[in-house]
Amino acid sequence: MASSAAETLIGAAVLAAAAGFIAYAAQTTELSAGGGSRYEITAGFRKAVGVSVGTDVRIAGVKVGAVSAMSLDPRTYRAQVTLSIDDAIKLPDDSDAAISAEGLLGGNYISVTPGGSDIMLAPGEEIMFTQGSVDFMDLVGRAISSSGSTSQ
Repeated sequence: MASSAAETLIGAAVLAAAAGFIAYAAQTTELSAGGGSRYEITAGFRKAVGVSVGTDVRIAGVKVGAVSAMSLDPRTYRAQVTLSIDDAIKLPDDSDAAISAEGLLGGNYISVTPGGSDIMLAPGEEIMFTQGSVDFMDLVGRAISSSGSTSQ
């Protein structure tokens, strides 16, 4: 009987710890029901390497949203990225968006720099000023090939 009670107690502790981890994960990934109100805007990028649904959108390093959808514009062949932004954050219509890297081995995120306009972007509108991602492996390859071709 004593071992059965101990097993039940240990099982309950494991389940409580698992529930705590799930609650923490839901809160940090904004999957909980009270995620807050958001609005969507779009941005077109020539290169969106390293960006996918769920990628952070940040202003001054602070997360203010996430990528909610991506598609290819068949007319311009640009990546159309839909950004889901916290409702409390209003962006001027001359803001710009750039795909930035957290470091050489880190992931990418979309960095938004608010402009100075008094007119704010409305839901569904597009950030017109964008800068696509930089492919570090491409840069390294170019640097190696250019240094190899100049030495004799």
